[in-house]
Amino acid sequence: MFSSRTSSPATSGPAAASVLRQVVLPERSRAGKRAGALIGAAVLAVIVAYAVFVPLIAGTDQKLTDFSSARLPPSSGHLFGTDHAGRDLFVRLASGLRISLLIAALCAVLAMVLGMLVGAASATLGGRADRSIMRCIDAVNAVPHLLLGVVIVAMFRGSVTAIVASIALTHWTQVARIVRAEVLSLRGLEYVEASYLLGRTRTQVLRRHFLPAALGQGTVATVMLLPHAIWHESTLSFLGLGLSPDRASLGTLLQEAQTEVMLGGWWALAFPALLLVCTTLAIAACGNGLVSTTAGRS
Repeated sequence: MFSSRTSSPATSGPAAASVLRQVVLPERSRAGKRAGALIGAAVLAVIVAYAVFVPLIAGTDQKLTDFSSARLPPSSGHLFGTDHAGRDLFVRLASGLRISLLIAALCAVLAMVLGMLVGAASATLGGRADRSIMRCIDAVNAVPHLLLGVVIVAMFRGSVTAIVASIALTHWTQVARIVRAEVLSLRGLEYVEASYLLGRTRTQVLRRHFLPAALGQGTVATVMLLPHAIWHESTLSFLGLGLSPDRASLGTLLQEAQTEVMLGGWWALAFPALLLVCTTLAIAACGNGLVSTTAGRS
């Protein structure tokens, strides 16, 4: 006799849970990633300001050695202590971080350009050319990146150009795959087919439509490559194959810290390692925020 206008708990429960999983939880996840990206961007801005302005303020006097002040622990006069030559680690670490960030940025940009060109060309050409390019990408990915980087840098030890080339040539494949997938999703769109019907060549379509459309994905991939580039440069310098010891970078400072730790200078290892981890996490947070923003717009 009585009819209920509300659905039963057995029916509404699964439906509500489905809505929660499909709408609410993904939105909360994206909001959390955006908040993390803002925090990461703020931390990264502080780190970049530290790397840029501290060496400028300190000037060239900080490069002079003073063995009477060697291996001093952190204090008000030397926030990060001093190294084996009496140089202030607060300033030297800023100089090393600036070089590492510059090398990482060059590697990421070069990898993005190469990956975008190869990935877009592969998807545009299609057929045998696409399959051949993908097999080349698989071949590059099959070789351990660090091993290939060591081989390249070993031939030109201490060269910044060799370091940039070794990292970029081993990391462009990820960008190429992402850009290729993006271009493949655009090939069947009406405006692309209309361009072909108007007589435009593949090169013109690639330049006017595919590359601009894939630039966003390529930029996100480039940001995500920055932490890998920083760690690879640090690893190569730590192994003695990167920059020379007289040129400060995160890798060379960590290499010098091996001896300092054995002599009780824990600060020589703690501060470069902490800065390396903080820089990596800040860039990764920014990258995750960009990925979330891109996914939300798609």
